[in-house]
Amino acid sequence: MTERRVDLPGSFRRPVANAQLTSHLSADERIDVTLVLRRRAELDESQITAGTLTASELADRFGASPDDVAAVRAAMSAAGVDVIEVDAGSRRVRVAGTISSLEQLFGTTLQQVESTDPTTGVMVAHRHRTGSLSTPAALDGVVVAVLGLDDRPQARANLVVASRTVSTSYTPPQLATIYRMPNGTDGSGQTLAIIELGGGFAQSDLKTYFAGLGIAVPSVKAVGVDGAKNVPGKDPQGADGEVLLDIEVAGGIAPKANIVVYFAPNTDAGFLDAVSTAAHASPTPTAMSISWGQSEDDWTAQARYAMDQAFADAAAIGVTVTAAAGDNGSSDSTTVTTAVHVDFPSSSPNALACGGTNLHADPKTGVVTSESVWNGGTSGGATGGGISDTFAIPAYQQTSGLPSRHGGGGGRGVPDVSAVADPQTGYQVYVDGKAAVYGGTSAVAPLWAALACRLAQSAGRRLGLMQTVLYQGAAKGVTPAGFRDITTGSNGAYHAAKGWDACTGLGVPDGQALAAKFPTKSKAK
Repeated sequence: MTERRVDLPGSFRRPVANAQLTSHLSADERIDVTLVLRRRAELDESQITAGTLTASELADRFGASPDDVAAVRAAMSAAGVDVIEVDAGSRRVRVAGTISSLEQLFGTTLQQVESTDPTTGVMVAHRHRTGSLSTPAALDGVVVAVLGLDDRPQARANLVVASRTVSTSYTPPQLATIYRMPNGTDGSGQTLAIIELGGGFAQSDLKTYFAGLGIAVPSVKAVGVDGAKNVPGKDPQGADGEVLLDIEVAGGIAPKANIVVYFAPNTDAGFLDAVSTAAHASPTPTAMSISWGQSEDDWTAQARYAMDQAFADAAAIGVTVTAAAGDNGSSDSTTVTTAVHVDFPSSSPNALACGGTNLHADPKTGVVTSESVWNGGTSGGATGGGISDTFAIPAYQQTSGLPSRHGGGGGRGVPDVSAVADPQTGYQVYVDGKAAVYGGTSAVAPLWAALACRLAQSAGRRLGLMQTVLYQGAAKGVTPAGFRDITTGSNGAYHAAKGWDACTGLGVPDGQALAAKFPTKSKAK
């Protein structure tokens, strides 16, 4: 009797652009896959915005149920597939099996291809599938995502190396002055997680860099996820550059925070596993910085959903997730033909989307001469931003005067906030033994994560989904307290204006004014 099967919603995957079939996969080759299970009860908006659950409360009330885990174990056993890890709190089950057993289990065919890596531009080999997946009927509704069968590079690093000698650039401590980080704070007592999908850092680079800033080297720990490791010295203009930019910006602005860098494979499964591992770690991080992303349209719906729910988990336990809005303007360099797109995961309503500016300021006094939307024009690079095709307008943006998406209808607006990102007015960093100037919204995500740590230190509590407070007082044409509005420039389809806009969001931070919006526990009562 043939086993009844059901389609897995949201699993449809388009062919990767320019994929070239290179060889046939061995049916006996073993691979790992991540399954995401449904919640035993749904998180509501109030629980996400409150951010007061503990990790154990989240797991007990909103993780995977024992019955669902048992159903998955039974289905895997029947298919000859091994369960290698269960994390009921984050609702993930890692399984391993042969190519042939997993193809049969999930109703697909895998091929070995080469395609262009979105970060390095070189051809890389990976598994490839197209179309939708299916599961045994016993898992209908139990499994909401199957990730990692296709292990194409899922995301690109949102950084840009200065293409010529620059006359204006800044160290992170100088930017802390310019953006008026809260007085008397340095990140003490906070943990800052950084997600990386490649590359690595050498301790010698950190020692040299922070010695040059005149501050002690921050505590930086590397954690491997799904077999990935800290592998430095390979790609200074790509993954290594991303890793060191993130650490040096975060450490330069919040030097006393404990930085934990999670390295994972650049796949949809690896990305999710890194985010979930970081969010559910002990101690719970204050902030999580993500500088990798890809156009919404280049994700499967199941992967977007799983990631967004992982960010909801993070927010519910008080973690602030910051995500780069992209470096390719309003088009986001999508492989889909329509011209206007936003980057994911920054388009998740549960992430703080970080856009970019061009900044001219006195690094000693912090006095700003001008700040405008980052758009490098013929030099390349521009801040991402626009209206999501996937996510509805979140409650915190309802009064902000968001425009309709191109083609009609409303959606989540990107970005929420900004800071300098133009490499021509960029960040002084030290990568693989060389000093350089980098930019990109990659740098803005760790800057805001570090600011979140300093605000949390000031308030005496983690801040979780900061947007619910950041947007207080926002209205069409009106910038709320805590921000300096950016009103000049364009990222392509969108132009800066008073109040929120799809180039720089609410604007750039005034950290001291923001601290007043997040009072200490005693003052908040």
